[in-house]
Amino acid sequence: MKNAVILLSGGLDSTTCLAYAKSYGFNCHALSFNYGQKSIAELNAAKKIAAYFDASHKIFDLDIQQFKHSALTDEDIAVPDFRENNSSIPATYVPARNTIFLSIALAYAEVLDAKDIFIGVSAVDYSGYPDCRPEYIAAFQAMATLATKMGVEEGGIRIHTPLIHLSKAETIQLGHKLGVDYAMTVTCYQATADGYACGKCDSCMLRKKGFAQAAVNDVTNYR
Repeated sequence: MKNAVILLSGGLDSTTCLAYAKSYGFNCHALSFNYGQKSIAELNAAKKIAAYFDASHKIFDLDIQQFKHSALTDEDIAVPDFRENNSSIPATYVPARNTIFLSIALAYAEVLDAKDIFIGVSAVDYSGYPDCRPEYIAAFQAMATLATKMGVEEGGIRIHTPLIHLSKAETIQLGHKLGVDYAMTVTCYQATADGYACGKCDSCMLRKKGFAQAAVNDVTNYR
């Protein structure tokens, strides 16, 4: 079996990515990050999800000071309620988060002799983050090929984004076919410690809309 690194937040999208990678026969190594996020529930969910899919799991601790000035990490900034058709980069943007996460995943992949990394970004139903776009992934892929021993000598490490062109509803339908139990996942930006979602933030509203459009029962625990 080929090794693969899966970026696993504990949310809906990353869990679907893990199930997708497993369905293609990869030996999955889930990688999560403790970066000072307000909701510790997502890391707890990630542990359970990795165990459910028989994947190894590593939680990487980062210096939380570098992730300040985001509503997801800074106690002085409130998580905003959902706003329809908001074109600006939201307060929940975390500075350079995917770049840092993917860079660490790249190093981990070389250690594991894994030529595949999976990340659950989407450019369709998302909150306007610049590091979820196809152009960003293409740029990081080019850098990864140039900057690693595996890239120079062995043809590179491939960054897989199976959800990037899927709506939230299509992602849920895919996960449903792959046997994902979405009750295990935590997507809310301000979930309680035991995983109850607020039902008002961007992430919750996109999740609600996705389940409705997918015609799949929403098993989310809302407070």
